[in-house]
Amino acid sequence: MKTVVLSAALALLFPLAAWSQDGADDLAKKLSNPVANLISLPIQNNYDFGIGENDGWMSRTNVQPVIPFSLSEDWNLISRTIFPLVYQEDVFGAGSSDFGLGDTTQSFFLSPTASDPIWGIGPVFLLPTATEDFFGSEKWGAGPTAVVLKQDKGWTVGALVNHIWSFAGEDSRDDVNATFLQPFVSYTTKKATSLTLNTEASYDWEHEQWTVPINLIAAQVLKIGDQPIQLGLGARYYAEGADGGPEWGIRAQLTFLFPK
Repeated sequence: MKTVVLSAALALLFPLAAWSQDGADDLAKKLSNPVANLISLPIQNNYDFGIGENDGWMSRTNVQPVIPFSLSEDWNLISRTIFPLVYQEDVFGAGSSDFGLGDTTQSFFLSPTASDPIWGIGPVFLLPTATEDFFGSEKWGAGPTAVVLKQDKGWTVGALVNHIWSFAGEDSRDDVNATFLQPFVSYTTKKATSLTLNTEASYDWEHEQWTVPINLIAAQVLKIGDQPIQLGLGARYYAEGADGGPEWGIRAQLTFLFPK
């Protein structure tokens, strides 16, 4: 992870080393679009600090493959998956450490190949893949998801939303009834550098609790050999959260791109 963070910092500090071939800025704009017709593999690491009485920290690495499928000349189906790997220290007492897999989120977006604004709609599923009780809900869930955005002159403005209800799982655990809201705005330069501001807010209707992290991220598209990638680095601040929740964090991201 240190290598990813260092590489991201170097790429952002020295943009002249970035991939300068035609199409790099187009790839960067597609990465700002959750339903773009682009195969990608983002590996996103989030470090959150200030958790609990012992000022613990958590590292959540989200492996997020995005795979578009062409249904016809007019429609695509975009698969977006989130596999979280979690490691934390001093959260359940001083000197404690825990590692495991969290619950998997699987979304599908039916999206037109050409539209203005760009949009997609479909189902989202919650899969109880957590290896530790405290890393997941032990519930199966499902619900609707949708995204809409506008891209113009390097700007991308839009929002993604979903809602998940649990329908099966461990009876002793609380039901899942949660809304996720992600408004976002980003600007991409002609050198394929992107600056993104978003909020990944969620509301737990069972416990009437908001969690609102605000993220500011800079990212750069470049090439390693023949492989195009994007490196990103940013910070997050929790404007709202549960008692004992994190206060701030750092995000580093490495995305492998597979343009057609």
